[in-house]
Amino acid sequence: MTTTNETVPTADATALGAATGRAVRAAEAHSAHNYHPLPVVIASADGAWTTDIEGRRHLDLLAGYSALNFGHRNHRLIAAAKEQLDRLTLTSRAFHHDRFAAFCSELADLCGMEAVLPMNTGAEAVETAVKVARKWGYLVKGVAPGRARIVVADGNFHGRTTTVVSFSSDPEARADFGPFTPGFDSVPFGDADALEAALTEDTVAVLIEPVQGEAGVLVPPAGYLARVREITARHGVLFIADEIQSGLARTGRTFACDHEQVTPDVYLLGKALGGGLVPVSAVVSSHAVLGVLRPGQHGSTFGGNPLACAVALEVIAMLRTGEFQERATALGSLLHERLRAMKRAGVIEGSRGRGLWAGVDVAGRHGSGSAVAGRLLERGVLVKDTHGTTIRLAPPLVIDEADLAWGLDRIEEVLAGRP
Repeated sequence: MTTTNETVPTADATALGAATGRAVRAAEAHSAHNYHPLPVVIASADGAWTTDIEGRRHLDLLAGYSALNFGHRNHRLIAAAKEQLDRLTLTSRAFHHDRFAAFCSELADLCGMEAVLPMNTGAEAVETAVKVARKWGYLVKGVAPGRARIVVADGNFHGRTTTVVSFSSDPEARADFGPFTPGFDSVPFGDADALEAALTEDTVAVLIEPVQGEAGVLVPPAGYLARVREITARHGVLFIADEIQSGLARTGRTFACDHEQVTPDVYLLGKALGGGLVPVSAVVSSHAVLGVLRPGQHGSTFGGNPLACAVALEVIAMLRTGEFQERATALGSLLHERLRAMKRAGVIEGSRGRGLWAGVDVAGRHGSGSAVAGRLLERGVLVKDTHGTTIRLAPPLVIDEADLAWGLDRIEEVLAGRP
């Protein structure tokens, strides 16, 4: 839905609306403060646009950290969910259901793999991959019991569970949460030589994000993923690609690894796989890797439930058309050209990204990235900050070109100091 600045009621720059203020205070009074959301209370949404409880509309340039790749309330996904809601929602994995086999086979085929282990959240997929890689190392590679190690990259973000923050380099993620899980070695992201030097006879896997999202949408040097693939294959180590944010068309390809014609041993998927409707994640690999698990060794009551499978099957069908990969490529070109122009004009410090995904570094004179996000909220644009002075842009892939341009105009206005 295309709109213009004149038709978007924006927030009062000096105070929250009364209803918003009440809702924000109630949320803060009755919830744990593990997030610091912007002071907007969204009541409905469609495509790339949201409407708050006071009727103000905002352009969503975050898309649920890529969980909403296909936009808010995508009609195809809503229809698939409604049809399934009328039939069956949960059986647990104690029984088969009639959507499970199709989900697993279709997702495996999309990935060029053989088998799927479904979970719910991205962090669960990462935890699952850690367990599988260790067990594969002991049973297949022959690593001595209790000695398996996994190489990761500095600046990674794979979730916030205890095991995952054990190999995070973010002090905020680690402080006061120890003792931590051992068995991880961290190397600089994008440095294939350092990665190879870190491998030992006990290394069972390399776990990386092909593009580091939380770190500020960092794209590795050209050829890095291909070298990781070659190094891991030569050393008999699993290459695990965390494509939870970067996958499913966000970067202009089905997977970010596709930009270097690389297929890892294991894909980790989530976020957009549930279409913004339900949590769906998956570990996708070969029978040789996932086959190390036996009944009772890992599971999830809701993992692979009928509703999740129905929605994910529609997501897979949509991805097979190539439409969303093409949109991410075309709109991404517009996005990055505008950002390069802002850099040349001195409006921003710099930017980087791939497809319809960018990290934008703002000058210190603007204050924090959070302050910038607050000013953009006042102008009808939703973004979020990361790492101090960086804001992330990840619009829904269904966004109209005119709406994307409108949102970028607002960003340029704010950072150029124009009224």
